[in-house]
Amino acid sequence: MGLRIAIVGATGLVGEKILTVLDERDFPVDKIFLFATGMGKTEEYFKKEKIEVTPFEGTEFPETDVAFFSAGTDIPKKFAKDFVNKGAIVIDNSPAFREDETIPLIIPEINPEKIKETKGIVSNPNCSTIIMLLPIYPIYKRWGIKRIIVSTYQSVSGAGREALFDLDKKRNPPHYFPFAIEKNIIPHIGKPLESGFSSEERKMESESKKILSDKKIKISATCVRLPVRFGHSISVTMELKSEFTLQAIKKQLQLFPGVVIYDEPKNAKYPFPLLVEDKDEVFVGRIRVDPVFKNGLSMWIAGDNIRKGAATNAVQIAELLLRGEGV
Repeated sequence: MGLRIAIVGATGLVGEKILTVLDERDFPVDKIFLFATGMGKTEEYFKKEKIEVTPFEGTEFPETDVAFFSAGTDIPKKFAKDFVNKGAIVIDNSPAFREDETIPLIIPEINPEKIKETKGIVSNPNCSTIIMLLPIYPIYKRWGIKRIIVSTYQSVSGAGREALFDLDKKRNPPHYFPFAIEKNIIPHIGKPLESGFSSEERKMESESKKILSDKKIKISATCVRLPVRFGHSISVTMELKSEFTLQAIKKQLQLFPGVVIYDEPKNAKYPFPLLVEDKDEVFVGRIRVDPVFKNGLSMWIAGDNIRKGAATNAVQIAELLLRGEGV
């Protein structure tokens, strides 16, 4: 027997991909409700069946088992609990609930047990946090990590469809970004903070600590937007708590679900955005000892920000609910 599913923000990049991933993974769906939060398509297809897309006005809330929200921060803050009150578990893709200690923040390969703590809402982490932590976690579990210095090179799709239009249509002046993104990089993502960091950089720090249940780990992030359509790339340098060998690191990564080692620089094999586009796995390469720290390790990571960085992770959370106590 299938579940009743709602997608709020169904015509956005992530909402559309959630629909695709539900189909690909053969998620048991009995009925699906699609809501748009802006101008756009009036219909979508699911399992070759045409589904009407209804404008979301926040006045009617169908009875559902799982409601995916991919509609910015304000809408879930206002309406997620209305779906919960109608019996749904809400899986939210925005920052709205990520720092709420009463709401689990989940990467299913890392902390699936947290699903048992949900009281109706589960938060999906930031795309860069997911892509970074997936290969870091098996290293963290085996050797421990004192500190992480990370620089992200994030695709335009991470900012949404309007941002993609800036790139694809070569808009200058742009509609979304402060500067033209074509042939350019913008070394700032999110809102500026008094600390000098951006809100995106702070997300990576705070979310990682919450997911790892480790408030002592030191994390410093720099987040950059590149003129790439899909796929986030991440440079990571870590100080591990104990000695390691590269052979042992690679073996640990090979054993971890969702991680692919792609590391033969002499043969031009290393992760890059076009390689990872439309894939659920996170790819890791350029794995090397770093001389700056004692027990220093550096690597290059890439993953599809719309799939594993958002839609696929959300559907995997729903699969946890199926296997657990949430539905």
